[in-house]
Amino acid sequence: MTEADRPQIYLITPPALDLEQFPDRLAAVLDAVEVACLRLALAGRDEDMLLRSADALREIAHARDVALVIERHVLMVERLGLDGVHLTDGARSVRQVRKDLGADAIVGAFCGITRHEGMGAAEAGADYVAFGPVGGAGLGDGRLAPHDLFAWWSEMIEVPVVAEGGLTVGLVEQLAPVTDFFGVGEEIWSAEDPAAAIRTLLAPLG
Repeated sequence: MTEADRPQIYLITPPALDLEQFPDRLAAVLDAVEVACLRLALAGRDEDMLLRSADALREIAHARDVALVIERHVLMVERLGLDGVHLTDGARSVRQVRKDLGADAIVGAFCGITRHEGMGAAEAGADYVAFGPVGGAGLGDGRLAPHDLFAWWSEMIEVPVVAEGGLTVGLVEQLAPVTDFFGVGEEIWSAEDPAAAIRTLLAPLG
């Protein structure tokens, strides 16, 4: 696989962060592999925690030329000096958010396993579309984004696509030819050494 064909890495934070330890773990991962984008994906709505997390992560990410986007919280993007937002409601709010944040902001959309939703998001101005989960029977409602969806998308649509959720070494190998990004998160953060875990997960990329 040539450098140009190799999918890039889109790193996703855990839903809850220990700001005493996580920044060091994050820095180690960013130093271990080349990451294109980092998503702050906190589950809670505690504004103070969001602010403190964004401040800590922005410093680490931007020092390494890694873009930082926040999940859902559109109003936080400009306030916190972030690079954009990751929307979780498919195509529904892409057009309005693009208008609100302007052409330079990153606007991504998670579209589950639905080709139609992905096409709507792409047409509305999304910079990328994410499909998943791709593995792990216990995730979501149990339905998975199939290989065929990525194969069709990569052939027909120019907007970059992210494969995320339940990645394994085998899935990385299978999906590498048909995805632009791998969204890596829960697969590595529970490991004692996340940097080693991500290198193992991405071994098929060479």
